[in-house]
Amino acid sequence: MPGTFLVGLIGADIQTSLSPPLHEDEAARLGLRYWYHLIDIAALGVPAADVGDLVKAAGKLGFRGLNITHPCKQEVVKHLDELSPEAADLDAVNTVVFANGRAIGHNTDHSGFAESFRQGLPDAPIRSVLQLGAGGAGAAVAHAIVRLGAGHLTIVDADSDRARRLADRLSSRGANVSAAERDRVPELVAQADGLVNATPVGMEGRPGLPLDPALLRAELWVADIVYRPLETDLLRAARERGCRTLDGGGMVVHQAVEALRLFTGHEPDAGRMLADFAERTATARHA
Repeated sequence: MPGTFLVGLIGADIQTSLSPPLHEDEAARLGLRYWYHLIDIAALGVPAADVGDLVKAAGKLGFRGLNITHPCKQEVVKHLDELSPEAADLDAVNTVVFANGRAIGHNTDHSGFAESFRQGLPDAPIRSVLQLGAGGAGAAVAHAIVRLGAGHLTIVDADSDRARRLADRLSSRGANVSAAERDRVPELVAQADGLVNATPVGMEGRPGLPLDPALLRAELWVADIVYRPLETDLLRAARERGCRTLDGGGMVVHQAVEALRLFTGHEPDAGRMLADFAERTATARHA
């Protein structure tokens, strides 16, 4: 039926995701019949390696598209029929669109982070940026930081080979990016204008901080892509030390705006979706 859309989200521990109401509320305002389903691989007992089977099943069931989140953003790539240029560059997908019997992978994380950064930290210096995390979301964030004009980006990951592969990929396109081992984090934080946490540390089910908070100083800006909870332990520690901070809310909303556009061909209102997100997170904090 025209104007009817069945979409979903594949990932682990996603029961508190705000994607369903963000998408459904805006779709309703656009006059669309829209259902957004959660496909939680942790609840189902399904490994990330089976994401290809889930994508194939969704296509057969008539889904118009899927969002993909941790830990499937890189694993899903090899199961798709086609990739957008951005997804191919990043080797990571967070949005799959089904069209003409094909599953097409996109990445809206990079534009989501970039727009959130421009709005939330508009005049922040980016001569030197340290990023923690080189997974699927980390690849998108690194791409965005480079596009924003960073002088130098250093990437650190628990998997040093993964960090090096991401740095090499971006460097091959002319960006000034390098990878470093975790034991250099204190030195790198001291030299950086800003710090980005692109790891899952701090999200629901994975509490804690990705580094020693004693390393933070007031001159440093700190961004975290985690949005559940909106105020992570890292951001709380950064604010206590006088740092400017950016939470993960803007990124999740702006990537959702682009995903909704890809799924439906209609133009969402980013301002309305940001207001929805602010209202829902405020309600959750006071519940």
